[in-house]
Amino acid sequence: MSLSNATVLSTKPISSSNRKLLILIVLVALADILLFNRYPGLNLFLFANIAAAGLLICSRRRQSALETSALLAFNFVASAPLVETASRMGITISLLGLSCVSLGASGLLPRQWIRLPLTLLRFLLEVPLRPFRQTSYRWLQRLQKPSSEGVRHHLRGWIMPLSFAAGFLALFAMANPLIDRTLRSIDLTFLLQLLSMWRIGFWLAAAVFLSLLLHPRLKRRRPHRQKIAEVALGVEDGLFGHAALLRSLAVFNALFAVQTLLDLTYLWGGASLPNGMSHAEYAHRGAYPLLVTALLAAIFVLVAMRHGGPGDKSALLRGLVHLWIAQNILLCLSSILRLDLYVEVYSLTELRVAAGIWMGLVAIGLFLILLRILLRRSNEWLIALCSATLVLTLYAAALVDIPAFIARFNVNHSREISGEGIALDIDYLLTLGPAAIPALDAYMAALPAEAKEQIALASAARGALTWGEWQEPRDWRSWTYRAARLGRYLQEHPTLAR
Repeated sequence: MSLSNATVLSTKPISSSNRKLLILIVLVALADILLFNRYPGLNLFLFANIAAAGLLICSRRRQSALETSALLAFNFVASAPLVETASRMGITISLLGLSCVSLGASGLLPRQWIRLPLTLLRFLLEVPLRPFRQTSYRWLQRLQKPSSEGVRHHLRGWIMPLSFAAGFLALFAMANPLIDRTLRSIDLTFLLQLLSMWRIGFWLAAAVFLSLLLHPRLKRRRPHRQKIAEVALGVEDGLFGHAALLRSLAVFNALFAVQTLLDLTYLWGGASLPNGMSHAEYAHRGAYPLLVTALLAAIFVLVAMRHGGPGDKSALLRGLVHLWIAQNILLCLSSILRLDLYVEVYSLTELRVAAGIWMGLVAIGLFLILLRILLRRSNEWLIALCSATLVLTLYAAALVDIPAFIARFNVNHSREISGEGIALDIDYLLTLGPAAIPALDAYMAALPAEAKEQIALASAARGALTWGEWQEPRDWRSWTYRAARLGRYLQEHPTLAR
């Protein structure tokens, strides 16, 4: 080989497949350092942003500095809740951010933002099918080719140097007692720990996860089949024709009007209920079934008010749909009021907080459906706005310390503090974790000295939560702002001063 050819080969840039493989190895190593056998915390935030940077480095597309900065900033904001605490909602939002960066690095992001939810759905639906796709093994086939650019070529180049180096090292150990003693003093237990089955399994899982991000694919769209479309259209016209829609909406509006009038009378108006029934029972029995009712109503409206259908062309049907959606929104607000009345009597729980959030989301969704009909927008527009509302709600919930809020609410509304409601359920506060410690301190500080039994129970619960918090092994990788706040509080209040 001539000198000029050797110079060209040495200065040739690394191919895209080899660069992705190198980045994959580096990211798996960083995942091992940051995540393996560690409590989740700051390490998740750091790894999410490092992985985003790695995805952009591996991009085949030439991206401008503005596009790269925008994707990195978006991923930073999406993973920011992980700094507060490593919750399931924060992890979900961070994964969505990484998915968007992966699609952006591969040029698969849609130009219109309303198409982003469907694009992400196609990306997620393709993940289970990836092992069965022939395209997922293209990079392995390229590695098997006897090319001078393949990884096998570079690996073969290390066989001779490493073999001779091992032989020379063995000879030096035989000739030099210092080298022999140094080699014998090496502790191989570290290698055994490094090659444990759990660690290897973690490496494989991390490699699979990162490979999906490095090689994103979208689920293929099925070709439109005219016969199936005609059959489906015929079924829709039969079930959701003008006459069927008119009768359905008339019956539904009349039925919902009865429920609305009852809620306006007994729930909003506060009228006296029949003997043996309390407002709490009336509220509790209706909260969750009415939520399901509103969801079914939303599905019916979407199917009935399709573009070009009878409901879209008739002014009478549109008016009945508007009235029905308004009643459903009022139904959701009534469900939220029912839940609030029940919570005032029977305290707050995480499930009831989640139910309240979902009721609000359903009400917003119904309002967006009404906007979609009035503005004559597409279902894609509706899905995009509903998805954005859901993501923003999860993002806000990931930043709020919900267990601490529940604990404070139950303490402030307990019978011992407010004089109304039920006694504080200390056993439930234990299930909320260490976030309930400040609320327990406020509870014990507000109790009179004569309430020795309640003070003893609360003190025992605080001691158990405090002991559990201090026993958790933590380092800088598991740091979160929420845990740091609680740790600072416990240092300032090691015991309750009465």
